[in-house]
Amino acid sequence: MNGSTTGLPAGSGRTAADPVVVVDDLTVTFATDGGAVDAVKGVSLDVRPGEVLALVGESGSGKSVTARSMLRLMPETATLGGAVMLEGTDVVAVGSQKLRELRGTAGAMVFQEPSTALNPVFTVGWQIAEGLRAHGGVSKKEARAKAIDYLRRVGIPDPETRVDHYPHQFSGGQKQRVVIASALALEPSVIIADEPTTALDVTVQAEILDLLRRCRDEFGAAIVIITHNMGVVADLADRVAVMYQGEVVEEAPVEQLFAAPQADYTKRLLAAVPRLEASTGVARRALITADVEPVVSATGLEIEYPGRLGSPAFRAVKGVDLAIRPGEVLGLVGESGSGKTTIGRAIAGLTKITGGSLNVLGTEMLGYKERDFKRLRKDIGFVFQDPATSFNPLLTIAECVAEPLVVHGVASSPRAARKQVDELMEAVQLPAAYGDRYPHELSGGQRQRASLARSLALRPKLLIADEPTSALDVSVQARVLELFLELQQDFGFASLFISHDLAVVGALSDRIAVLYRGDLVETGTTAEVLGAPQHPYTQRLLASLPVPDPTEQAERRRTLERLEQAGA
Repeated sequence: MNGSTTGLPAGSGRTAADPVVVVDDLTVTFATDGGAVDAVKGVSLDVRPGEVLALVGESGSGKSVTARSMLRLMPETATLGGAVMLEGTDVVAVGSQKLRELRGTAGAMVFQEPSTALNPVFTVGWQIAEGLRAHGGVSKKEARAKAIDYLRRVGIPDPETRVDHYPHQFSGGQKQRVVIASALALEPSVIIADEPTTALDVTVQAEILDLLRRCRDEFGAAIVIITHNMGVVADLADRVAVMYQGEVVEEAPVEQLFAAPQADYTKRLLAAVPRLEASTGVARRALITADVEPVVSATGLEIEYPGRLGSPAFRAVKGVDLAIRPGEVLGLVGESGSGKTTIGRAIAGLTKITGGSLNVLGTEMLGYKERDFKRLRKDIGFVFQDPATSFNPLLTIAECVAEPLVVHGVASSPRAARKQVDELMEAVQLPAAYGDRYPHELSGGQRQRASLARSLALRPKLLIADEPTSALDVSVQARVLELFLELQQDFGFASLFISHDLAVVGALSDRIAVLYRGDLVETGTTAEVLGAPQHPYTQRLLASLPVPDPTEQAERRRTLERLEQAGA
């Protein structure tokens, strides 16, 4: 890193050296059409070499704005006050030329979505080398050699070949590794990572957190990580600053914060985190319906996608057997590409099956005709991952919720359905007046509640929920999950709950099915799968999930290392 890093205690994450970053009474105000908005209000922080500081809080708390202010990565509408000292230079007051010199060398940024951080038309090697050459003193050959070296150091296999590959040729986790390699290339004193694992599967997330830990231990870099995942905080951070409405409401060492939080908001934030524990109370409910005809029954289910330009077909689902009984919640878990969303879409009639049998509400889906399935659509509700893209932005919330009622002839128009819409809004704990608002006028959690209301409009027998809480803050997620359970008990629908988060699935499900690369590798009650997983992949999935307890998380990390060494 810039300056000497000798004498840093490897793996300690703490040092008595002077801070790399000092934030002093920072204020950030944005000019908007509706007037000035104070995003950050008098924040003071510091970060020392080799230390990991976590900035946590829900959306709109000011954590990302505070972190980006450390490199003055702000739009022209932003006005900064106070001081941000980066290696002794105040980035708030410094000129643009000096600021360009500091970016990359003194501090570097790792963004949330690696796909948008990388330029799709240039090779990853060119993009890493670009930063090296922009700061001078490096030949094209030296820059390429250094790019290969850093790709190797962040765990990209065969870096001599991959250096000439384009971003689309890498997986999500590998792309994030490339972004981290690019950030490390100029040996910055501090790496600012903005939600670096949010878009990744839990197993890949564990790998990226381990990589960031190595960046701290091997390179002596300070790290500022912005996250709303308290498990990530417990896994990686040395100190935590909790932000709420633009202010730091609590700052403490990680062990102290989790053991004895002081601020009321911190207590609420920690209480909202789903805990990874086997639920026996939920499982008892499944026994009541064990002998009833399933709502969904799959036997040897296969789903293939045709190959392009003569290439062989891709088999996304390989001989899966599963069943969902009336009133039961089946949690379907697995990483990206495991086939879980494909199965959900097939059950909803949105994807054709190519082999085996899939019976949905008494209708065989192999070779079904659309006209045969149309009558069943009113009995199936669907809750999408991102409510912002599943609502028509030109319709009010009431019109969106009324749409299924109008399409299926239950109501003649949205106006005629308004009474039913108001009742549904009340059921999902939204004021009826919100029906007159447009989707962009609601928060993420409010939109997901409205999405639940729409999915329940026709009182379906089956509800398919595809990652419905993954885009939400932890406190909002907790409220939506609680609401989902209440609605499931009140309406009595069966549900397929798709997620990659075992803690979320464990909080809701009667039974859990685990998918891995299209195969169903394990199924059982929630207590069985979470309490005594049998398949090595399920064991690794559980061990990869960070829990909001630093002591327990350290033990879980050691368990994961043992599983990986054993070839699990």
